[in-house]
Amino acid sequence: MTTTVAVGRHRWTARKILDTLARHRDELRAMGVRKIGLFGSYRRGTPTADSDIDFLVTLEEPSFDGYMDVKFFLEDLFQCKVDLVLERTVKPRLRPYILAEVEYAPGL
Repeated sequence: MTTTVAVGRHRWTARKILDTLARHRDELRAMGVRKIGLFGSYRRGTPTADSDIDFLVTLEEPSFDGYMDVKFFLEDLFQCKVDLVLERTVKPRLRPYILAEVEYAPGL
């Protein structure tokens, strides 16, 4: 089942989100993104109007500034709140669930 939710001026599905990330591959790479994937309600096809978009990211050289650059870029791109989780910081008890669910953007 695919659920489409209007966020900002767009209607986002998991596929559209991942395709958008792939189209912005060069910008994300320039910010040090090694890989980025979608998890959470949008990945499961169950977002609501209040849902943020959950991303799991691996950065070349993690830093606060680099993290914030990527977060702001994604919020501007998708015109909504984004939950950006560094893969290395996922709590051990949540790791198996997130890793089983995440779908990575092609080419990233």
